[in-house]
Amino acid sequence: MDFKGFWESRFGGKKEPEPEQNGHANGVQNQKRTSDLAVYEQFEQQARQTQVRAAAIRDGDADVIQKPLLPSFESAEMRNLAETLLRDIIRGSPDVKWESIKGLENAKRLLKEAVVMPIKYPKYFTGLLSPWKGILLFGPPGTGKTMLAKAVATECKTTFFNISASSIVSKWRGDSEKLVKVLFELARHHAPSTIFLDEIDAIISQRGEARSEHEASRRLKTELLIQMDGLTKTNDLVFVLAATNLPWELDAAMLRRLEKRILVPLPEGEARQAMFEELLPATTSKLEIPYDILVEKTEGYSGSDIRLVCKEAAMQPLRRLMSVLEASDELVPEEELPEVGPLKPDDIELALRNTRPSAHLHAHRYEKFNQDYGSHVVCSELA
Repeated sequence: MDFKGFWESRFGGKKEPEPEQNGHANGVQNQKRTSDLAVYEQFEQQARQTQVRAAAIRDGDADVIQKPLLPSFESAEMRNLAETLLRDIIRGSPDVKWESIKGLENAKRLLKEAVVMPIKYPKYFTGLLSPWKGILLFGPPGTGKTMLAKAVATECKTTFFNISASSIVSKWRGDSEKLVKVLFELARHHAPSTIFLDEIDAIISQRGEARSEHEASRRLKTELLIQMDGLTKTNDLVFVLAATNLPWELDAAMLRRLEKRILVPLPEGEARQAMFEELLPATTSKLEIPYDILVEKTEGYSGSDIRLVCKEAAMQPLRRLMSVLEASDELVPEEELPEVGPLKPDDIELALRNTRPSAHLHAHRYEKFNQDYGSHVVCSELA
């Protein structure tokens, strides 16, 4: 090889393309010459290589890739924003089943109508019966709103985007609106998909009331409203699930776009008893646990409060054992440590005194909001 040919091959001079071998080009050479390609040529090269990348949606347990990870964007900036949002896709299973959520039958039924049934029976959900595009779960804290979202991610075969304020808020001017736009483009690309907006009141509170509202916050809210309104103009199954503890602070335009607004109330007596039976099973102790008394004394407790009561009661035998072990000067090997003792009646009474309800103060406000804006569903008798 002469000096000119060596120089061009080594330092990126123009050269006739070599014939492809085994159906693909030399990957090492392409990697070296990437800096010499134009932006659109780099995108074309990445698009050709998508068949060797991991996909966001797979067909069950099969390794057949159905879609590329990213759709085609008009600029490298939008593609970079999309790559940051890919981290919010839940790829594993949260391992929360519908059966593990006690009570809340109305909310579970509506979520199945919006997410599960349109995928399972697409023939029926057309025209006027098109699936719900948005559902708002509101209620006191600790009642199971996020648990319902985890059940959707576990049970429904959709791409699940877990979005919070940190996912779509940026310090750079204009990036927040672009992140919202890219988020919905990704959701449509990976449809059927579910976008879960947790604590949505932190993202889109009422506009125009606070004089200190920043311009960037207003632009973000406007873009989110535009993207959600555009969902109804496509046939892609993109479902928005939102949760909040402060529904009265949401903007009226957002309430219109969230077509179903479901109150997730404090657990009733049957649900509380089911929680106690699961968390404090009678087989773990010699004590006959009075479930009926526990249900009566925990009126106004949320599901999170009931879990704290059970945890506090279970900690009492462990505390007695710890006091005995700490009083001894000898170091007991781990395999010789004694078992934790059984529960006593005083343990449950002490747990109830030490754990107070945390979500019953604003229960009347949730009831009032449900009467004004909630979706009151009365199930007809099945024939």
